[in-house]
Amino acid sequence: MTRDPKRLKIGVLAMEGALLSSMATSGDMLRVAQKLAEIRDPVSPPRFESVLFTADGRDRIACAGGLEIHGLKPAPDDLDVVLIPGVMHGSTQELSAKVDAMRAEARCLRDLHLRGVRLAAVCSGSFLLASTGLLDGHRATTSWWLSAAFRLRFPNVRLQETELLLDEGQVLTAGASSAIQNLLLRLIAAVGGEALAQQTGRMLLVDTERQSQAPWISQALVERPRHSLSEKAEHFLLESLHDDISVGQLAEACGTSERSLLRHFRSHYGMTPQARIQHLRVERAKALLETSHLSFEEIVERCGYSDASSFRKLFKRATTLTPNDYRERFRLRPH
Repeated sequence: MTRDPKRLKIGVLAMEGALLSSMATSGDMLRVAQKLAEIRDPVSPPRFESVLFTADGRDRIACAGGLEIHGLKPAPDDLDVVLIPGVMHGSTQELSAKVDAMRAEARCLRDLHLRGVRLAAVCSGSFLLASTGLLDGHRATTSWWLSAAFRLRFPNVRLQETELLLDEGQVLTAGASSAIQNLLLRLIAAVGGEALAQQTGRMLLVDTERQSQAPWISQALVERPRHSLSEKAEHFLLESLHDDISVGQLAEACGTSERSLLRHFRSHYGMTPQARIQHLRVERAKALLETSHLSFEEIVERCGYSDASSFRKLFKRATTLTPNDYRERFRLRPH
């Protein structure tokens, strides 16, 4: 099918339990982009359109919270992009069960992909897209707190959980629900130009400078399968972060060999023990920057470092922000 370079038609896959914001945002943003495009070029503006469809022919679905959407139809034949929204869930086990039950949706996505339609998933929608196998071998992102469960279930996907948005050509993924705005601006820019996308973002107060999920990541909230070895390791590390910790000491505290510990950390965390220690030290620094008036030098000492300069570089590499910028942005403020 030949596609019109001046048209963007997005189909939003309506699913039971989907977040309403994930489904409604595309329509609202594209309507704003359309109006701005007509003001900029009254003669031949680019055309933006969003439609809701179901994979199994149902004409209604219930969103998260119970609100029903009626009048739905199957996917039209002229879609350029299909957006897969996030679904509400109480745990990664519940999310996995919901994805396993979405057989019609998975078949529909594979068929659309074969027809050349680009597929874009946001938030937990990346689990459904990954379940089709279409993300295998590709870089992808998801909501940062789902990263451990995603990596465990889809080991053939090159997960990069700190990324806000990843465009792999025919498949795109974005982080948590609000990242759909950045994804849509990317699609609007491809059809209507960067200036139109920037203007749309300004009208809707979208933070287009946001390029990473890293500043928002809290390792304490990342959902991981429980494992006795991990719990022993976490307990020892959190008690000892202010000290110099070796892999040998950690293995001894966990009652295992260094080789077994390395293997477990790679499968459970996707990183080495030393990298995990650095993550936890950055997490402690983030918490202290948010909640205390300690100087950065005092915080560095409590995180087991003696060199403030090297820890500042580690902190910025992990969060994309300097410690001062992080404190200014995320510190607790009295109401």
